[in-house]
Amino acid sequence: MLAWFAMSPLKTNPAATPAELGFALPAEWEPHAATWLSWPHNASDWPGKFEIIPWIYGEMIRKIAAGEDICLIVRHKKDEQFARQVLQKAGVNLRKIKFVTQPTNRGWTRDTGPIFVRKAESGKRKAETAIVHFHFNGWAKYDNWDKDTQVPETAARILGKRLFYAQSPVPASIRNPQSAVRNFVIEGGGIEVNGRGTLLATEECYLHPKIQVRNPGLGKKEIETALKNYLGVKNIFWLAKGPKGDDTHGHIDDVCRFVNAKALVLVREKNSRDANYRPLAENWERIQDLHLEDGSRPEVVALPMPAPLYFDGVRLPASYANFYISNAAVIVPTFNDPNDRIALGILGELFRDRPVVGIHAVDLVWGFGSLHCLTQQQPE
Repeated sequence: MLAWFAMSPLKTNPAATPAELGFALPAEWEPHAATWLSWPHNASDWPGKFEIIPWIYGEMIRKIAAGEDICLIVRHKKDEQFARQVLQKAGVNLRKIKFVTQPTNRGWTRDTGPIFVRKAESGKRKAETAIVHFHFNGWAKYDNWDKDTQVPETAARILGKRLFYAQSPVPASIRNPQSAVRNFVIEGGGIEVNGRGTLLATEECYLHPKIQVRNPGLGKKEIETALKNYLGVKNIFWLAKGPKGDDTHGHIDDVCRFVNAKALVLVREKNSRDANYRPLAENWERIQDLHLEDGSRPEVVALPMPAPLYFDGVRLPASYANFYISNAAVIVPTFNDPNDRIALGILGELFRDRPVVGIHAVDLVWGFGSLHCLTQQQPE
């Protein structure tokens, strides 16, 4: 067992919210204690291509484990044995892997896994991390999510972390509620922070009144209040939409990503005949109004889109914005496209403190997600 794991009883949240206790969501580029992933097992996410996916995991984990531990969720010993075989052949140091047994429905750990908040060291008070449970519900689209929603509790129990259950007031439109509060739902792929108080999301994902509504009856004000309470952010900015093919209905991690506290990349489609052209252009119009938590304007860098990628007649949500910032490297999805080189070059100029490397993701994105969607960082 790796040294940073300590079994202790599950701790539940007190009446105070994380923000009231001084917790906030750190930026992804800040130092990690570990990265969480869930070993792939649901073949229906990659029909016809599933056999390839574990080997992509092997390459991802090899790059990430060079700089931090890996907490790998497996359903049972059989999955663990297979994962060990793949990772060993991929050249991964298995001493860097902590296997956590927890049944899951899918492997999209960005959305189902523990979301860690941190309270900074102050005087004699040591720094502390805790977990927020955001009650994953299958992106308000799929029915099989009951096992996935248990992952944050398992993580809190294994790590001995305080666990906060995200809640919001029951809307007035609901008659005779049994409780004054109810679960508040978001996914990690739907939020992006600079670690200084600013959060980005899309209206398509969390404010749409009819499609994949995570929190029925809640308006913009109530959703922003919950985000501030449980993530410790102060400044929330809404872009419009995500790219075509995204069945999460607009996750921000395919659209816009902070690369440091004062700069971000935003995807742009130059082909005016492409279906993504108008929605992504609207994001560029909106970003002109973004001010950070201190009132300053961020540097905004354009990140290209690959040419439309299809499989079996279905357009896939291929985006270079779905990169993951680990301690040892920034891993970026690539798509056998001329813009691969351009995107890697742009990100290489922005991340000077760690290498930027491409991971072939043509097969992976058939699952309607990519590298960032599979990973979840545990901050130091």
